[in-house]
Amino acid sequence: MADFAFQRQDESKVITSGTTQTVPLTCHGHSRPITHLGFSTALNSGSSSPQYYMISACKDQNPMLRDGITGDWIGTFIGHKGAVWSARLSEDATLAATGSADFSARVWDTFTGETLVTLDHPHIVRAVAFPPGQRPGVLATGGQDKKLRLFDISAATSAASNPDVPTNGTTGEACPSYEIGAGDHQGSIKSIIWTRDPNFLITACEDKTLRWYDLRTGRTVATFLLAAPPSSCELNAGLDNHPDGTVSVAAGKNVYFFSGSQPGQLLSHIATEREVASVALNGTTRRFVTGSPGDTWVHVWDYDSQREVETGKGHHGPVWTTGFSPDGKLYATGSEDGTIKLWKSAVGGYGLWR
Repeated sequence: MADFAFQRQDESKVITSGTTQTVPLTCHGHSRPITHLGFSTALNSGSSSPQYYMISACKDQNPMLRDGITGDWIGTFIGHKGAVWSARLSEDATLAATGSADFSARVWDTFTGETLVTLDHPHIVRAVAFPPGQRPGVLATGGQDKKLRLFDISAATSAASNPDVPTNGTTGEACPSYEIGAGDHQGSIKSIIWTRDPNFLITACEDKTLRWYDLRTGRTVATFLLAAPPSSCELNAGLDNHPDGTVSVAAGKNVYFFSGSQPGQLLSHIATEREVASVALNGTTRRFVTGSPGDTWVHVWDYDSQREVETGKGHHGPVWTTGFSPDGKLYATGSEDGTIKLWKSAVGGYGLWR
């Protein structure tokens, strides 16, 4: 049984402001650098009281689940024996997936914290991804073995949804898998993005190449050569509320934005003066956030003018990962200092900033 419990944070900062410039909420608990974070979708979209969750990966081996609005700790997934490089939630937040330096990927039940399935790999797993939809039965993985794999996890996840069937964890041998694009990747797969169309999947590889795969044929339908190896690649809310979203990529001193529906279609390329470790876009407000390996600040940019408009200070180490909430009203940053900070991006009160 995983070490999983509920707890409120002791510090709840209540701030009243008419702008987005407010003191961020600090989420403690990790003991080493944060490597990746992400949000679930809004579980009650359209409601006046939004609800969503956030998951974080860390080099301390212990991914954590939190309330996405307040940052309150919900639970810690216990089981990995190495640094965790990637963590994602399914759309309905019932499942979590993690990729680790212990040569495995795991799928977890977010209600109990139990491991549903352990997928062994021949090398470090750097990326995991769920397809769109409720309680998915497939998981994509990639990493330093240079292989993109799809695992059928439906048996394990179906058993977990049935209270009459005990779940003690399933070995990867019970989950059929197959490789996509054999021989395509010439470096470690750093990130995997499943688009809103379940037939298309994107990989960001250390060989400086983005690849779009049509899973119906198992072949690439588009590629894009970046100026440097990618350091982050995420699917964000679409510009002008486009339902298919926008893909944001950080690579060297460059930020790229691609269409979420048209494979390989570049929307914007922004060359910056500093190295960019992470980038996340709020398509509604047309602003994006970056972190850099060269400073401890959070940089907020205007998408259209390509200029920095705000600087967030508070971290004590480089910001390696960033992400916007599903409603775009806050964003999270994870740092070398082992903390996650939540920053309000909405005008007026929101969450604990009311």
